[in-house]
Amino acid sequence: MSEELDLMDDLDGKEDTQKGMFMTFQIADECYGIAITYVQEIVGIQSITAVPETEDYIRGLINIRGKIIPVIDVRVRLKQKPREYTDRTCIIVIGVKSTVVGLIVDEIAGVITVNEKEIILPPSLSQSNAGNSKYVFGLATVDNEVKLLLDPEKLIRDEDVEAFEEAAPAGEIAEA
Repeated sequence: MSEELDLMDDLDGKEDTQKGMFMTFQIADECYGIAITYVQEIVGIQSITAVPETEDYIRGLINIRGKIIPVIDVRVRLKQKPREYTDRTCIIVIGVKSTVVGLIVDEIAGVITVNEKEIILPPSLSQSNAGNSKYVFGLATVDNEVKLLLDPEKLIRDEDVEAFEEAAPAGEIAEA
């Protein structure tokens, strides 16, 4: 029993050390962040198996160490013009909605720490920018640069998870 409590203390400590930390990445000229607690790993761009009849931002499936992982192109998801992948393009593998998903980003910027009190709500924007703002839960200024903080729970819709499950053989999609 004492060992279980020690393990729980270790887990609590890990969550505390990650509080306020965000993995930041570039999409076009903007810098976005996602809470590091969602991030499992970062891998380079690799061969993607396309899945027919899915949303345009769902690029397909990748295989990482025997795990089948659906990937989405964040650039396309945010209604920006697609571009060719380069050697700087990465896939941020996250756990969200009880599944594992890869987010294709232009490049990794780094990890930042933001005090929760310094995160401001995004202003309500016009309909023309609504595509971006519905996924942004807050704004943070670090080194005089504004970072748009994304909510993965909104970025990945329930319908997307269903499409991932339909695209892969039963039980092969990695779970968070």
